[in-house]
Amino acid sequence: MKNVNDYAQEAGEIFVLSDSFVRIKELIDDEQSTIDDIADVILLDPALVATILKLANSSFFNYPGKIDTISKALLVLGITEVYNLVIAFFTNRTFKKLNVEHDYLDDFWCKSVDCALIVKYIGSKLNIPNAERLFIIGLLHNLGELVVQQISPEKVSSANRFSSSELPWDKQYHELGFTYGECSAELLKQWQLPYSIIEPIRNQDNSDFSYSTDEIKLLYLAKRIMLSQFDCSSHPIELLLSEDALQQLPIDENTIQEALNFCDFERLSMLAIINPGAAMIF
Repeated sequence: MKNVNDYAQEAGEIFVLSDSFVRIKELIDDEQSTIDDIADVILLDPALVATILKLANSSFFNYPGKIDTISKALLVLGITEVYNLVIAFFTNRTFKKLNVEHDYLDDFWCKSVDCALIVKYIGSKLNIPNAERLFIIGLLHNLGELVVQQISPEKVSSANRFSSSELPWDKQYHELGFTYGECSAELLKQWQLPYSIIEPIRNQDNSDFSYSTDEIKLLYLAKRIMLSQFDCSSHPIELLLSEDALQQLPIDENTIQEALNFCDFERLSMLAIINPGAAMIF
C-alpha cells in the first residue's frame, strides 16, 4: 500500500511547476535581486501578468489607486504577497492537467477559495502577524485530494463517502493511511515552498493544540467553517467545531458569520480570476 510520501513523489513527477515559477522563486530567495529583476521574469508570462494585476486591483486588496504595472504591484503589495499570487496562479495552471470532470475541479476550487477567504478574513480581524500568507495557505490546504484523485481515483471516491457522523479526515485516514492535508504538505515540500506555508497545512487536522501556531489554529477553524457550508452541512456543528477548538482563538459566532458574509461577497470575483470555470456555477 502506498504511503503519503509515495503519492507526493509520484505527483511531484506529474505536476511540475514551470521554469518561470522556479526562476521567480530563485530571484525572491536571492537577496541581491531587485524588484525589476522579479518583474522582468513575471512579464514573460502574459497570463500571469493579467492574473496578478486583476487580483491586485480587486476589492480583496482594496488599494485606493490603480495598480497598472508589475513593478507597482511588487512595491504596493510587497514581494511576499505577489509571490503568493504567483504560487496560486501556477498551482491552478499545473492541476488543469488533471483528468477529471470539470464539475469536480470547479467544486474543488470553489471550496478552496472559500477556505482561503475565511482564513484571511479571520486572521486580518485578529491582527495575526504576516497575515498575507493566510490566503495561500487556505487555497492550497487540500491539494492532496487532487494528488490522490490523479493516482488512485477509486480511493478518493471511497474517502469522500462519509456519513454525517464521520469526519472527512478520519475517513481519509481510514481509506489511505494519511489525510489529504498531509499529502498536500508533502507535495508542497516537493515544490520547495516555504515552511511557513507547509506546516499549517500539514497540521490542519491536528486537534492537539499544545504546540499549534496561530496559523495552524486559523486553518483548522477556517476549513471546518467552510465545510459546514459544503460537504459537512448535515454534520452537527459541535462535531466539526468543538468548544475547545473555538476557544483557541478569540472568535465568536458574529466573527464566523462576518467571515461567511465576506466569503459570499468576494467569492465570485476571486473565482473569476483564479478559476473562471468555477465562477460559472454560481
